[in-house]
Amino acid sequence: MNGKTVLVTGATFGIGQATALQLARLGASTIIAGRNEEKSQNVVDDIRQETGNPNVHYLLADLSSISQTVSLAEEFRARYSRLDVLVNNVGAFAWKRHLTADGLEQIFALNYLVGHFLLTGLLLDLLQASAPSRIVNVSSDAHFAGKIDFDKLQGNGRYSGWKAYSQSKLANVLFTYALARRLEGSGVTVNALHPGVVNSGFATPDNTPEILARGFRQVYGLFARSPSEGAETSVYLAAAPELEGVTGCYFADKQAKDSAKASYDRTTQERLWQVSLQMLDRFGVYPFLGRGSESRPEPGSP
Repeated sequence: MNGKTVLVTGATFGIGQATALQLARLGASTIIAGRNEEKSQNVVDDIRQETGNPNVHYLLADLSSISQTVSLAEEFRARYSRLDVLVNNVGAFAWKRHLTADGLEQIFALNYLVGHFLLTGLLLDLLQASAPSRIVNVSSDAHFAGKIDFDKLQGNGRYSGWKAYSQSKLANVLFTYALARRLEGSGVTVNALHPGVVNSGFATPDNTPEILARGFRQVYGLFARSPSEGAETSVYLAAAPELEGVTGCYFADKQAKDSAKASYDRTTQERLWQVSLQMLDRFGVYPFLGRGSESRPEPGSP
């Protein structure tokens, strides 16, 4: 990865931090995206010390916020002339429904619409200019339980944290396949992955009832992977020479596998793409550049 520039989101703990560490160890100029400045600086210092790679830096943004995500993309462009690999790792789980400052349901925004779809779009032309380049979308086998309910994308009605999470992970895979078609022949590949069940504290957010948190810690301690093990497939998709040109696939344990049947439905892929663009258009944000008639939402389209 010498000479390559990579951006890893959600990289101040867990799988994201382990991914950034391993890519820095391979020689990449590694930029991590985090929310907290002190924590981000500490992670950067640790990675530099452990790898001996001085080209590790951070950018700050809450990637559930549209304005902060736009600012991060602008700052990245101002600092760096290329982007060889974008690892969309950021994600979260919540038991209760929360809205972002933009009025979006938090899990849908962070795990898909803003943290993955929008950020990718804002950096897409830089990835194209840096081709051959790669986009790595961290999804989950939770997407097998997901359902895209276009009437309840925002978790309106009776809220279920699991339904919101699995829906967001299915959206990641649908987005991966739709984007791979659009990027065919561009030199930019895009793949999704399941990292495995990882003991990173991810499933026990701050609002987890203590009795559940204790149970999760005990169960995860028995069979879950370490963050380093969970990062292996992300690093493989980002760096493996044999994957040059491989696109539009779903991976687990560094092997391509079938994703959920629902993820291959092109009608759902395209409808989600259009709806996502329309949702962002309401905020005056239009991220995807010059990808033809499929990209721009038509007035009155679903």
